[in-house]
Amino acid sequence: MADKGVAWSRTLKLAFRFSLREMRGGLSGFLIFLACIALGVAAIGGVNSVARAITAGVANEGQSLLGGDLRFQLNQRAATQAEHVFLDGLGTVSHSANMRSMARLEDGSDQALVEAKAVDGAYPLYGALETEPALSKQELFGERSGIFGAAAPDLLFERLNLGIGDRLKLGSATFELRARLVSEPDAVSDGFGFAPRLMVSTDGLAASGLIQPGSLVENAYKIRLPVGTSEAGIKAIQEQAGENFPEAGWTIRTRSNAAPALSSNIERFSQFLTLVGLTALVVGGVGVANAVRAYLDGKRGVIATLKSLGASGGFVFTVYLVQILMIATLGIALGLVLGALMPFAASAALQSVIPVPAEGGFYPGALGMAALFGLLVTLAFALLPLGRARDVPATALFREMGFEGRGFPRPLYVAAALGIALLLAALAILFSDDRRIASIFVGATILAFLVLRVVGALVQWAAKKSPRVGSTVLRLAIGNIHRPGALTPSVVLSLGLGLTLLVTLALIDGNLRRQISGSLPERAPNFFFVDIQSSDVDAFSALVGKEAPQGTLVKVPMLRGRVMALNGVDVDKVKVPAEGAWVLRGDRGLTYEARLPKNATLTEGTWWPDNYAGEPLVSFSAEEGKEIGLKLGDTVTVNVLGRNVTAKIANFRQVEWETMGINFVMVFSPSTFAGAPHSWLATLTEKGASGADDARLLNAVTRAFPAVTTVRVKDALDIVNRLVAQLGTAIRAAAGVALIASVLVLAGALAAGNRARIHDAVVLKTLGATRKTLIAAFSLEYMLIGLATAIFALAAGGVAAWFVVARIMTLPSHFMPDVAVATIAFALVVTVGIGLAGTWRVLGHKAAPVLRNL
Repeated sequence: MADKGVAWSRTLKLAFRFSLREMRGGLSGFLIFLACIALGVAAIGGVNSVARAITAGVANEGQSLLGGDLRFQLNQRAATQAEHVFLDGLGTVSHSANMRSMARLEDGSDQALVEAKAVDGAYPLYGALETEPALSKQELFGERSGIFGAAAPDLLFERLNLGIGDRLKLGSATFELRARLVSEPDAVSDGFGFAPRLMVSTDGLAASGLIQPGSLVENAYKIRLPVGTSEAGIKAIQEQAGENFPEAGWTIRTRSNAAPALSSNIERFSQFLTLVGLTALVVGGVGVANAVRAYLDGKRGVIATLKSLGASGGFVFTVYLVQILMIATLGIALGLVLGALMPFAASAALQSVIPVPAEGGFYPGALGMAALFGLLVTLAFALLPLGRARDVPATALFREMGFEGRGFPRPLYVAAALGIALLLAALAILFSDDRRIASIFVGATILAFLVLRVVGALVQWAAKKSPRVGSTVLRLAIGNIHRPGALTPSVVLSLGLGLTLLVTLALIDGNLRRQISGSLPERAPNFFFVDIQSSDVDAFSALVGKEAPQGTLVKVPMLRGRVMALNGVDVDKVKVPAEGAWVLRGDRGLTYEARLPKNATLTEGTWWPDNYAGEPLVSFSAEEGKEIGLKLGDTVTVNVLGRNVTAKIANFRQVEWETMGINFVMVFSPSTFAGAPHSWLATLTEKGASGADDARLLNAVTRAFPAVTTVRVKDALDIVNRLVAQLGTAIRAAAGVALIASVLVLAGALAAGNRARIHDAVVLKTLGATRKTLIAAFSLEYMLIGLATAIFALAAGGVAAWFVVARIMTLPSHFMPDVAVATIAFALVVTVGIGLAGTWRVLGHKAAPVLRNL
């Protein structure tokens, strides 16, 4: 055993020396190789480094982002005296209140939806509130002759055409805009808002009269704990709060979890981009295989000489494996450098998009994962051509053009390549937060590779079986498609995956935007009206009936509640699939109904009688109930206004969320919330209304009922459409990395086939073919292969997009001709353009040197 170890060590040292000598000629054949590896490694390392930079920023700025060390949030009610005593005993307390409302000009001529935030004198406990001009809290929000101060961002000034010193009304109070709001430290912890911020004092909000029993207001109590309080101490406070106030229904967040929604979204997006980067790396693996094959083909004479002088096949394999690994290491190092720089570049770029400082730095975990993926991809795709070269005898190498048509290498190399590929897939799934999605993505990639190989073989089979044509150019083109060593499999595989991914994303994005800008507005109501007080419901209905006599007004009672337990088990201890978990997170809108809503259909169970007054019952949305694992007879405990209410599931109903009408996950029996103060929610649908009609109605409602929040659905959809467009652009840009890798691989595949092209071109020119004929034949060949690849990408991408839109999103799916045209045009331009660029050099080769070696 010791002798074998010494012999292997000597062989490896000798192979290393030979490898270094072989590489003195430079890296001219490995530029595509390097680019593919560097691109994939940079994408994976960079994306994960940026994600960890943002996560580090959230952790380091947790106190400022949260507004304290602890945050207790209550909906639709303020803290009780006992709760106040408990909170005050923890440390310094700052109270803020958030709610949506309508801000209007003093003369009532115009109005705008705002996210009103009222703060007290202690705000902010951490960080700094930045305004322009910079004013003290009293100067900014204090009362002067009955007029309170306010600050707002530029968007509200522009929307209502206001300036510093102008006034507006919020509820029944008048406010003076004294400064522009530049930055609020805890904005991210308040969540995403559809409207511009209007910041006032808690006294100012109280004077507005907007806070009524049942109003949809969020009260946040932020605590600055004594210096030195540990995370264990904070956890103990959370447990104590739960024990002392089991029915408070408050949501508690800590400085270590300041922005859970943002962190979760960053994790999901980074996971998606990592998988896209891995796809680019795997696509680049095809380029690795092509580059290795072409390089070995160019080293036929060297390999034949080594074998003739007694070198074993294993030694030849080791020599070139060492070379490939050294070149891969260079590509990986280049990718790691680019990936390491991304957090620093993203820190400034993301500041205007994400209100969290990205901590530029070195993240070895993210970069190490990228390097590992790069190494595994190199090995998985390089082993087969290396193994094939190992077993080709010297006599065959001296006689043949290259390694084409030699079949698979010995089983050991095939098994090693498959094992590394499986390890790569397993690690991709293991490193993902959502392993289900990662498994689907990896499975789809493997399936796409297999299908593309089949498609390439089918294209060659169809070309081989096609009838003989009279055109010489077309006959040459068809012959080139199916001849031994043809470029068809490499082109279809390299370009097909990137195009399929782009087609899928383009169709999903197009269908979503079509729904938002076309189908949804046709089915959706014109307005949502929130916070209608019970005492105003009849007067409100009369006003709307007068202003919009042709419209349909639907109104329901509305409360806010939080699911606390399922079948008596705390929701924090219930394992729920990701697709249904949103129901149990945060507060949900609740309502009660004596009769089954008109826009719902029972799928299981029966509705309660009109005069039912027994134990609390609840109707649950069928889809969400199934995802959570609920069944008839199960119990759901919700906390409403500081009181836990347990109801039994009486039935499940089908909810059509896409109509954007009034829908609730849970509808309770009327006696469940008897005596509980609440407001009403209403929608108005008037299909023939013009923009002027909507404006007139909005103005009339705001004047008569200043406490009612009016949301014009078209405006909300416009905001969503812009967000979808921005997200779609970001996703397509990420998918573009995979497409760039595809184009690089395509260029490498065409370059790898240049030796055979030179041979063909010289022989054909010797037989009388002109340069024009050869260019036409090669162009037609590339065009046919590109067209076949584009058709496959359209078919596969169309099916994938249909599945996502129709089955997962449950929306109507449409095929878009413009996507088809763009895909076909891109495929033809890329294949023909890159193909001719390489062919032009081939056609300029002198015939004599080639003919002498035949």
